[in-house]
Order: sequence, then C-alpha cells, then structure tokens
Amino acid sequence: MSDVRMRGFRERADVDAVVKLIDQRVRHLAAEPVPLLEAGGRVLARDAVAAVDVPGFRRAAMDGYAVKAEETFGATPDDPRPFRIAGTGMPGRGPDAAVEAGACVRIMTGAPMPEGADAVVPAEEADLDGETVRVRAAATPGRNVGEVGEDVRAGALVLRAGRRLRPQDLGVLASIGLKLPTCVRKPRVAILVTGNELLPAGERPTGFRIADANSPMLVDLVRRDGGVPLTGPIVKDDRAAVQEALLVSVREADCVLASGGSSVGTEDHLPSLVEKMGELPVHGVAMRPASPAGLGFVAKKPVFLLPGNPVSCLCAYDFFAGRAIRRLAARHPEWPYTKVRMPLARKIASQLGRTDYVRVRIEEGKVVPLAVRGAAILTTTTRAHGFVVVGKDLEGHGEGETVAVHLY
Repeated sequence: MSDVRMRGFRERADVDAVVKLIDQRVRHLAAEPVPLLEAGGRVLARDAVAAVDVPGFRRAAMDGYAVKAEETFGATPDDPRPFRIAGTGMPGRGPDAAVEAGACVRIMTGAPMPEGADAVVPAEEADLDGETVRVRAAATPGRNVGEVGEDVRAGALVLRAGRRLRPQDLGVLASIGLKLPTCVRKPRVAILVTGNELLPAGERPTGFRIADANSPMLVDLVRRDGGVPLTGPIVKDDRAAVQEALLVSVREADCVLASGGSSVGTEDHLPSLVEKMGELPVHGVAMRPASPAGLGFVAKKPVFLLPGNPVSCLCAYDFFAGRAIRRLAARHPEWPYTKVRMPLARKIASQLGRTDYVRVRIEEGKVVPLAVRGAAILTTTTRAHGFVVVGKDLEGHGEGETVAVHLY
C-alpha cells in the first residue's frame, strides 16, 4: 500500500488566467509542404501566389458555334444568318480551323477559341442544316468567351498565409498548379489514460471495472481541432509505469492529454511527475466541473491534466486543451461551437469566484439546465444540446434571462 498521503489543492487557478497562460506559452508549429489532396482544413503558412494566368487561353464558356460577332448583327428567328461550319473545337486541343468571313467553328465548353472568332452562339440559338448553321439571334463581342486570366492573373495573391483551407480553396490552388502548399504542421497529440479500474474503450464493463470512455471522446475532439491523436494502452496506477508513459508521450508528441490520475489522491501520480520532469504552473482550477484539471510543461511541451470523470474531462478539454491544440495548428483558438442566445426556462445558481459549465437542453425556444453535478454522468452531455458558461463574477442567471448557449 502506498504511504503517500492525500492532500488538498494549495489553490485553484482562475479560468481566465489559465487561458492567458496557454496563449502566452503555446505557439503554432513549423511549416511543411503538404500534398494538395491532404491539405483540407490545414492552415496556410505561406502566401499562395499564382505563377500562371487562369485560364491561360481564350476559351468557350458554352457549347455552340464560334463566330465573328459582327456577322450575326441583325439576326432574328425570321431572318437568321447562315454560316458554313469550317471545323470543330474540343477541350484539350486547338481548333482545327480558323473563323473566316461567313464561317464558324462548332465548339464545346472549355475548348480554345479559334483565330478570328470573338463570340460563341449557344447551340439553342442556331439551327443546324447539314454543314450550314443558321443563327437566330445576334451575339455581342465577348459573349460566352472566357478571357485569359479572368479568374486569376499571374502574380496575383490568391490566398493569404493564416487561412484555413476550405474545399473550394483546394480547387483554386489546384487551378494555379500548386501541388504542395506550405501549411502549418498538424500537432501530434498523445492521449495518456491511467487507471487500474479501466477496461479498454468499448469493452463490456464487468465486476468493479468500467470501460474507458475518455479515449474515444478525446480522439475525436483532437481530430476536430486539427491534431493527430496518438493513443496507447491504458496505464496502471503505478508511478514508474506512469513516468515511462509520460516520457514516451512527451518524446513522440507536441502536446499531451493525460486523463485520470490528475487529482490529489494516493494514486494520482501525474501532477508530481509533471512537476518533477518540468513545471506545473496550474493544478486545480476554480471551475465546476473539472476543478482537478492542471497544466504543465515538459520539454516546453504542454501537458494537460484532465480529470478521469468524463464530463470533467470534456469540460477541461473544451476550456483548455482544445484551445492549445488549435493554437498549435494555427487555427482560430476560440471554441468551434455555434452560439445562440435564448431565455432560461429556470434559474441557474452558481458561486462567486467559480466558473460553471452547465449542460442545457433547448425546449420550446427556452434553455433548460440539466444536472450541474455529477461529473461522471456523461449522458448529460448526450442529452444536452449545448452548454452555458456562468462566469466567475456571477451568482448565476435568473429565470427568463437571456443566456448564450454553445451548441455541441
């Protein structure tokens, strides 16, 4: 039996102070070239500048007939203008004929415009009669013609550094021939789970043991926030084993999420190990749930102590670890949740000096608080539509008061 005595928290840090510490100490990672097909959601580390015009040639913007526009002037359904079909233009190759007086070229969308033509008459505005086409409407110069560089000009700044790449951004980068955009490296995030009572995630609970619920939750959260989760086996509550797992995690990752063993019990080895191996500026936070949360640094890498109780783990991740991972990935650090404002169906009580994370449902246009206690009751988060944060300077919110709800 361990002879280590349990002790209380020396002090509890203010939530805002922990967030400030994260912003001061956590910076985005280095840049790397990324294959275009893998760059979605990544953050550009270098401006994307076009080396070419897009399009690089005049092209048809519609299926039809390439003509000299002035030769169609005056054309009507009752008085169409006849043109001899001199050739055909197809995408990917040059036209097989030029447009001379009285002639046209049958052309498909995206095909290069033939010499001598300055407009495309849509197929539906012409009648084909053998090798002659009769145009029933006048065309103006430039009609249905894509000009050189009308989308992007060579030398133009296409996307600025710091932009998180969306699907349409990838399309633009592809169009200018940027095969390997330079992006911020994805943070590798080690998920270190401890606890003698834990079975691997997904196994059926038996006896006095419970299944690990935090790992799958944290893996998905890390991916959402732009990180690459690194998982390993559950670590027993043995000091030497926890120390070895922590050493491996720090060596292989940019950030460590340690779930369980973060409080002040006899088997909570992580706080003292982090302090021994580096520094532990935060252990205990003035919030509910997740008050045992902590933040340390080992080899200058952030190590988050997340409580083992699942709701507390989620809360501590939301407030602290997720912000750090988004900063490492150069994403916007604030919560990625949609926020709505609605009136409370009933009051929320809180305590001055403490930040509360309250799970809520939305029913008939009003916010209904769920249990504010029970950090092990994870189903409160699945029944909830989101959460309300009660700040440290408030004693709660009254019935009917409008509050901000962060939607899961």
